[in-house]
Amino acid sequence: MSLIKIFKLPTVRNWATPLVTAAFILMMCTGVMMFFELESFGVITVVHQWFSWILLLGVAGHITANFKPLKKHLKTSWGIYSVLLFLTIFGLSLFSWGIVTGPQLERPIELALVDAPLSALADVVGIPPNVLMEKFRIQGIEANATQSIREVVMLTGIDENDLLGIVFLAD
Repeated sequence: MSLIKIFKLPTVRNWATPLVTAAFILMMCTGVMMFFELESFGVITVVHQWFSWILLLGVAGHITANFKPLKKHLKTSWGIYSVLLFLTIFGLSLFSWGIVTGPQLERPIELALVDAPLSALADVVGIPPNVLMEKFRIQGIEANATQSIREVVMLTGIDENDLLGIVFLAD
């Protein structure tokens, strides 16, 4: 057996198709869970967002490996219409059409929570401020009820999501 065969570099087709297939299955599973709002388990949303880059890498390789058949397909009416259809759907999805969605609300709500005094967050979760301060102390974080999550982040360097987790997640 020659060394060339042992150390032969894989072709784009050899890695792109399995990568696209595996990443698509992952995106499908996490996407379905997100659709049914089951993303609170584990890190489903984070995996979906970050591994979409792996899917894009695989798709780029797959397109490279199959460029001639793709060009041929895009010359057919079905090829042209399918691309136009999905580009139209993408374009239309850039507008909210008056619909308020959860993802649109998440960032403004998070910013409001991060800037609110800890006493207000205690009220939101239905506990006295001193109980919330004790939850912080148990975690080794000194804070007072007039400070915001943002201020505590600036003083401690602790990630805001970790601090919000102390406030909103069960012990």
